[in-house]
Amino acid sequence: MRGLISLIVTAYNRADALDAALSALARQTDRGFEVVIADDGSGPSVGALADQWRSRLGVPLGHVWQADRGFRAAEIRNRALLASQGEYCIFLDGDCIARPGFVAMHRRLAEPGWFVTGNRVLLSPRATDVVLRDHSAPETWTATKWLRVRLHGGVNRLGAVLNLPLGPLRKLPARQWRGARSCNLAVWRSDLDRVDGFDASFNGWGREDSDLLIRLLHCGVRRKDGRFATGVIHLWHPQADRTHLSVNDALLEAALHTRRTRAQCGLSMLRDGVEADADGCRAQA
Repeated sequence: MRGLISLIVTAYNRADALDAALSALARQTDRGFEVVIADDGSGPSVGALADQWRSRLGVPLGHVWQADRGFRAAEIRNRALLASQGEYCIFLDGDCIARPGFVAMHRRLAEPGWFVTGNRVLLSPRATDVVLRDHSAPETWTATKWLRVRLHGGVNRLGAVLNLPLGPLRKLPARQWRGARSCNLAVWRSDLDRVDGFDASFNGWGREDSDLLIRLLHCGVRRKDGRFATGVIHLWHPQADRTHLSVNDALLEAALHTRRTRAQCGLSMLRDGVEADADGCRAQA
């Protein structure tokens, strides 16, 4: 595909990690993209960082913010989508660092009727501290450096920083939704519109990305494996609060069994001035 790609980068505070992520995006070999920061209620540091990067990123940079009412990743991603212009959307977390060929590889793997799921390596707490303190740009590390970091326990695996041509093997998980995460996910905008985007009924951490993939599969969109091509480097962070996980699990189970394709509180409701709360969707004041 040759059109504009929109990178939707989710953020919540932690401006130092987002700074590292934006620095890596400034090194992308493919420049045909824009960045929209999907800010889920951060303090002023993230907006200030976006202002600092806007003139030096080298591609358009937007910043969309919503009030902090707990973890609402689904809704802020939808808000960022409404502010985006690309025909192809890559979702990336603000603590994930993309290697220089990340956008180019996603562009190469893009194919109508398919979404692409990438993977990640997880840096240890100590390695994360070093990367952020020293601005050491792990997206530029050589294979020797990665091996050294692995031997010292600084990373959990090396597979996501390897490049291997898998060819038709990439389509083996065509109908599988498990194991995919929205910290590294690419979807055609037209397919996101078909399912009405993420479902903001999912409040609190967990399952909003699985719900999206299930609804895409119900529409006939298939999954392509981006491993050994689009892997990202995930900076360590404490585990998120999972208080709402059982509620979100029930919503996910309902989506599986009803074969629902449209979000209950999606892009169209935001366009109509409706937002989500703990009881579902409600009109904005």
